[in-house]
Amino acid sequence: MRNFILGIIIALLVLVLCGLAYAYLGFFSTNADATPPRIEIRIANKALDASMERHAPRVNNPVPPTDENLIDGIKIYTMNCALCHGGLDEKPSQLAHAFYPPVPQLILHPMDDPEWHINYAIRTGVRYSGMPAWSKALSEQDIWKLTGFLSRVEKLPPGVKDYWKKTSGVDAPSEGSHKEGMDED
Repeated sequence: MRNFILGIIIALLVLVLCGLAYAYLGFFSTNADATPPRIEIRIANKALDASMERHAPRVNNPVPPTDENLIDGIKIYTMNCALCHGGLDEKPSQLAHAFYPPVPQLILHPMDDPEWHINYAIRTGVRYSGMPAWSKALSEQDIWKLTGFLSRVEKLPPGVKDYWKKTSGVDAPSEGSHKEGMDED
């Protein structure tokens, strides 16, 4: 029995060393324009969700979802997020697939995450994805306004939808008008 356990330990060590050698000898692709393998997408998304569940505080948005605050959220999004995540015109960003992993298109595929989850991702960024920690550039209130907007993209009040149409030339998305996001779970 002792030799069997020792054999398992040695086999695991050899696997780890082979994996490290594979990485350190440059066999992993580092191209930002490559399509990630399905297993990598699945593992990365599960790891991101699990990390958010573990670390993100479950706090309520202190900024009320008034028309003014949601319009401010649209403006913040347009100035800081649209280049990567897609504009209000509902066209994919030119950078959508220039990053590895590809950038979620938040207008075409609105998030269904709770506000605390969205806020944490904006505030702290997402490592290895190109998503910066916006807490270094935006105020806490602006991050919450952006959070409020992103969590309501398909459920905006009429006044905010009118602002969207006036500034972008297209109607704001309505609930259920878009397919699920491009990321797989």
